[in-house]
Amino acid sequence: MVSPPTRYLVFFQYFGTKYSGVMETSANQSGIGVQNCLEKAAQNLKPVVPIKFHISSRTDSGVHALCNAAHLDIQRAPGKPAFQERELIRGLNHHLKSEPIRILSAYRVTSDFHARFSALSRTYIYRLLLGCTRWSEVPVFERDLCWAPPGGYLDVPAMQDAARFLLGTHDFSTFRSLNSETPFQSPIRTILQAEIQPSSGFLAHHYESRGLEFWELKFRSKSFLYRQVLFSSVFASNIHRITLAVPWLFF
Repeated sequence: MVSPPTRYLVFFQYFGTKYSGVMETSANQSGIGVQNCLEKAAQNLKPVVPIKFHISSRTDSGVHALCNAAHLDIQRAPGKPAFQERELIRGLNHHLKSEPIRILSAYRVTSDFHARFSALSRTYIYRLLLGCTRWSEVPVFERDLCWAPPGGYLDVPAMQDAARFLLGTHDFSTFRSLNSETPFQSPIRTILQAEIQPSSGFLAHHYESRGLEFWELKFRSKSFLYRQVLFSSVFASNIHRITLAVPWLFF
C-alpha cells in the first residue's frame, strides 16, 4: 500500500544574482529560477510523484532572500517512512551542491497548510549605499548586494518622512507593475512597517575613512502587489525630486 504524502514547510535562503527570480522557468526561457534548482534537488530523494515547491514570496531577477518559505508534499515508496525534518534538510542541501541556495529548517505540517496563503506577513529589505559617486567605487564585497545612487547623496530625513505616508491601508495602484494577475487583484494593501534605518556593510569598519553610509528600507505587510516594494523604494529615494504633495499619490 502506498502511504499518503507528507507535507513539509521549509525555510530557505539564496543568493539571487544568477537566477531569473525565485519562481520556476520553462525550458524555452533563457534564465533559471530558484524553484527549478529546489525541485531538481528534491527529485534525488526518489519520491513516488514529482515534488512541487509552493513558494510563499516572489522575488525577481537578482534579488536575494535571507529567508523565504515553501511547502511541499513528499510521497515515498511503499514501506519507506516519512523523512524526519533533519534528514530532509541534509538531503536537499546535499543535492543542491554548489548552488547558492540553502535549506535552513523544515517542519511537518498539516495537509491544509499553504505557504503562500497561511503566511502572516512578509518583510522586504532594500539596501542603499551612500557616498559613492559612481558604481565603480562600490566595495567589491558589496557588489550585487546594494544600490548606490548616482551622485552618492539622498535626503534621508525626507525619505523617512515619505516612508511614514506609506504606512496603513491605501490604494497602491500607482505602486505596481501590470502582470497576468493584475485584473484579479485588489490594489488595496496594508503596510504594517515602512522604515529607513542605518545599517552596516560587510567588514566596513576596515574602510571607515571612506565615509560610506549604509541604509535599509524595510517594508512589512501581509501581502504586496507585483513590484510594489521596488516602486515604494524608488518613491522614497526620489522624494526630494517630487513636487506633488505625497498624500495625493493615494486615492
